[in-house]
Amino acid sequence: MTDMTSTGSPTGRVAGRPLLNRRLDGLGTTIFAEMSALATATGAINLGQGFPDTDGPAAISESAVRAIRDGRGNQYPPGPGVPELRTAIAEHQQRFYGLTYDPDTEVLVTAGATEAIAATMLALLEPGDEVIAFEPFYDSYAASIAMAGATRVPLTLRAPDFRPDLDALRAAVTPRTRLLLLNSPHNPTGMVLTPDELTAIAELACERDLLVVTDEVYEHLVFEGGHHPIAALPGMRDRTVSLSSAGKTFSFTGWKVGWVTAAPDLVAAVRTAKQYLTYVSAGPFQYAVADALRLPDSYFTDLREGLRTKRDILAAGLTDAGFEVYLPHGTYFITTDIAELAPHSHALDFCRTLPERCGVVAVPNSVFYDHPTAGRTQVRFAFCKKTDVLREAADRLAHLAD
Repeated sequence: MTDMTSTGSPTGRVAGRPLLNRRLDGLGTTIFAEMSALATATGAINLGQGFPDTDGPAAISESAVRAIRDGRGNQYPPGPGVPELRTAIAEHQQRFYGLTYDPDTEVLVTAGATEAIAATMLALLEPGDEVIAFEPFYDSYAASIAMAGATRVPLTLRAPDFRPDLDALRAAVTPRTRLLLLNSPHNPTGMVLTPDELTAIAELACERDLLVVTDEVYEHLVFEGGHHPIAALPGMRDRTVSLSSAGKTFSFTGWKVGWVTAAPDLVAAVRTAKQYLTYVSAGPFQYAVADALRLPDSYFTDLREGLRTKRDILAAGLTDAGFEVYLPHGTYFITTDIAELAPHSHALDFCRTLPERCGVVAVPNSVFYDHPTAGRTQVRFAFCKKTDVLREAADRLAHLAD
């Protein structure tokens, strides 16, 4: 950062003090903003940021329209979320996982899962606490932990299978460890924790009296095996904060409707922090998401199988283009390696030049690591796009070697 000059030019300091809180220094603009701006500037196909290029079910859009027309949610909704949505979230947890939550005391609606993560970190962490998280990790984890004044302790997931080293996890726990931050299905690698891995993590959490915060936004996008919430395991319900959202499951990422489910004391703590962030949001959309959560099983099956087909189309195209492809077990992202395709290239430089070279935008995984050398040749592509868009992207990528 530069200093503030007498003429008032932007320099990063005012009255001798930094403009940016030191806890956030080095985070800068998100990679998603940078790469999406590149896509806009070049007209490239954006496989970088994880948003669908089609809207979700028309019936759910109409539900939002009805709510607006009927005057439901146009003014401030209740701080914890509208009762209809909190009840639907509790029903969803019971329907899919056999978990019982009281919608009045154990469910909290948030402005997407990103706010849920931030509010949870601010509520549960104190300066000096340590948080163990799998790296590569979603970039808001680092920002949220930093804002809470805590220290992130990365546990590196390594190619090709990106499975967690449970011995290393145990060794990483210290007297300062406050919580484990899990993400399964995992963004960006597509790793899905197995029942045995979850059991081992749960036993460690109980043994060392740790809280567990689990980001499950891709819960319905699992292609191999299934999604198993750690909150369902013995001893875990009262020490687990589970986070999810509607954006990934229903293809309405712009609505920003997320939620927290946990024991009453944990929800109360998160709500206390959340009320000073957005307070409330997405009033009419909350009613629509309540309807979405009650869609029949066939919707969730069709969503998963449709994305499985898209995954396979893009994976085949990337393989043909010379990428090493790590086929994901979940999410709608594929992690690749460019070491053979572009020797001596760094993923960030590769991604910054990719739009001009072939008209496709991707995201470098290296930005999701505290130890960037671990992901210096890894590149992530999103496949939550129309089939013809994925085929066109694959055709463009095939010309990289030309």
